[in-house]
Amino acid sequence: MLYLILSILISSSLFVIFKLFDVFKINTLQAIVTNYLVAFTIGFSLSESSVEIQQIPSQPWFLGAVLLGFLFISVFNVMALTAQKNGLSVASVSGKMSVVIPIIFGVFAYNESLNFVKVLGVLLALIAVYLTSMKEVKLTNQKSYLLYPILLFLGSGIIDTSIKYVETTFVPNGEVPIFSASIFLIAFCIGLCIVLYAVLIKKETFEFKNIIGGIVLGIPNYFSIAFLLKALKTKGLESSTLFTINNVSIVLLTTLFGLIIFKEKLLTKNWIGIVTAIVSIIIVALA
Repeated sequence: MLYLILSILISSSLFVIFKLFDVFKINTLQAIVTNYLVAFTIGFSLSESSVEIQQIPSQPWFLGAVLLGFLFISVFNVMALTAQKNGLSVASVSGKMSVVIPIIFGVFAYNESLNFVKVLGVLLALIAVYLTSMKEVKLTNQKSYLLYPILLFLGSGIIDTSIKYVETTFVPNGEVPIFSASIFLIAFCIGLCIVLYAVLIKKETFEFKNIIGGIVLGIPNYFSIAFLLKALKTKGLESSTLFTINNVSIVLLTTLFGLIIFKEKLLTKNWIGIVTAIVSIIIVALA
């Protein structure tokens, strides 16, 4: 249970860090790129796999890692923008509701069961994303406020689905840590190319504080995943129960952080959306 609590606290802190990037005017992309180098360094140093760095491109899971590396850096940027523009509660709910995408994929790809309760959970999740994303803005701007939560919802779901598919199809049990570290490394390489283009061609400023921000983000980013994996090995705690507690707690904690730390204001429809999100996660997990 300790590992689950640590994972919840650390995962919730990621949204707060993204919000603080906006407060301290830290370049989000530069910080995210640095974050992936930090996460890779930690993951590779803790890995006990016999696979060397130069052998990574020859592994059967390499193409999957490349795809995931691209998705990681893209979705992480969307997560940051959602937290900054729409608020912590919107970002957390949009990300956590994406659990419905791998469920739908599992029905068609792995012949998993589909029943009324599961369909109800999926529909409630979609409604929750919409309700929590609504803000008191002019009608002409409402679409732009919905864009980031929708992209985060889809991107997070595709990542979860892709990780499950690649790991179960191509990754041996002993190579999971090096596979995860490789995703971080590829995300770093892709992001570095973008940053170099921005700095050298577009003359964008590269500041030391962005590196500090990346380090601050990279350490909890790695351990949020590591502690969750450790929590999944807890005896007597089923994965459906664990994910329900994990997702609901992160939604509630990030909302609390937004209200207390950043004085975010939620509309009645936002509160309804948050409650709907919690109900949908529980329904989907139990289904």
